[in-house]
Amino acid sequence: MGIEDKVVLITGGSGGLGQTVVPAFLSAGARVISGDLNPLPVQPAGVMAIKADVTDHADAQRLVNEAIRTSGRIDALINLVGGFAAGRVVETDMSTWQRMLTMNLTSAFSLSKAVLPHMLERGMGRIVHVAARAALEPLPGAAAYIVSKSGLVALIRTLSIELSGLGVTVNGVLPNTIDTPGNRKAMPDADPSKWVRPEAIAQTLIFLASDEAIQINGALIPIG
Repeated sequence: MGIEDKVVLITGGSGGLGQTVVPAFLSAGARVISGDLNPLPVQPAGVMAIKADVTDHADAQRLVNEAIRTSGRIDALINLVGGFAAGRVVETDMSTWQRMLTMNLTSAFSLSKAVLPHMLERGMGRIVHVAARAALEPLPGAAAYIVSKSGLVALIRTLSIELSGLGVTVNGVLPNTIDTPGNRKAMPDADPSKWVRPEAIAQTLIFLASDEAIQINGALIPIG
């Protein structure tokens, strides 16, 4: 796919999903910048790591500016940042509510807003956010998480409409439970063979960031 030599900013690249996504982009020939609050002490060869808190708008802008300054451009933004919290509405305190909105929605807004002027000036770019299948098919017991991911879906749709015909596409992938070490630890009695393989998500992200995906805009792709 047409991803070779593209500069790809991956946020959350040191997380459970990111540790599969980053090497997959590298193997596909991309030049990867990983933006993380807690970067891995040892990064895969060829990755430039930048420490940043993308839930803070100013720091998200600094991350984008530094990535452009060091690499000359950003061809694609792959946003993996997010978090999970359980609890029905009646059980959810305001701290949890705000934390889910900040991690899952505000971070995506700030990153999109930061990178868009650069992409629009160039007349090209790819933005892909990782939402969740539960955003379209809500389940009981994770109210703040589901609402925040639903907000992310709305953001993706809104951006895709605003940017239609301008050379910049915005899409989302909506995985079910992902098979990561963190999820295995959190749900020891579950059957991970039924979960989504990170490799499947990575290949979908690579395609959406590629030249071949130029006509795909506003897609919400469920996985698993």
